[in-house]
Amino acid sequence: MKRLIASLIILSILACGESRQNNTIVTLKENGHEKVIKDSVIMELTSDPIGELEQRLIDAGLVDLQKEIPGLLVDLRYSTKNNFFGKDVYGKLTRCYLQPEVASSLKKAHSVLQQKDSTLTFLVYDGVRPLSVQQILWDELDKPEKIKPLYVADPQKGSLHNYGVAVDLSIADIRTGKSLDMGTDFDFFGYPAYPDREDQMLREGKINEQQVENRQLLRKVMNAAGFKGIGSEWWHFNAFSRKNAKEKFDIVK
Repeated sequence: MKRLIASLIILSILACGESRQNNTIVTLKENGHEKVIKDSVIMELTSDPIGELEQRLIDAGLVDLQKEIPGLLVDLRYSTKNNFFGKDVYGKLTRCYLQPEVASSLKKAHSVLQQKDSTLTFLVYDGVRPLSVQQILWDELDKPEKIKPLYVADPQKGSLHNYGVAVDLSIADIRTGKSLDMGTDFDFFGYPAYPDREDQMLREGKINEQQVENRQLLRKVMNAAGFKGIGSEWWHFNAFSRKNAKEKFDIVK
């Protein structure tokens, strides 16, 4: 009965969130067995829950962020249908992986954040992204070819996500798991999501000062650990330049 009540409470919490927050992946452990709530469905995992993709990431030397950074939250959007193209392309993968050096830098950024406010944590939307998934995102993005690279890297050139050195994330209240208000959701394709257009968007009333302050906090703690943002997505941060990533790491295919 207690297990049933706990499951119902968690499902209720998920159901009460905003529509774009309803698919957060939650892991439960009961009597040594793992269960995952994904897209509001409870799935009991086998004794070997790791899928082929996750095993490839582990074999490539990448690390699980939630094992490296206690308290960090993950809502792996491309492992749900809650994304801009409405498809689950990660399958069994529900955990986020990055290169060890990048995970270490993210842990430093997380520490800086919690020194500022211990009730806050990171909510990660995506980390390493295999090149095969990059192709799907490119094909599914309904934008003219000439502006597609503003939002999704051309798979012919590759993305820093494909090397495991880029991360998409927000800041969340650790008590609720809910993202701070950043003015737009993750993968919003338009000027309100652009750091480079924040002054303009403020003047036009598309975003407000509190939303900009929340973004500035995210940028400040990420910059403190060596990450660099980009002009068109408030959630995206790179740990290395493309040149350095090519020299140090292989693309994950």
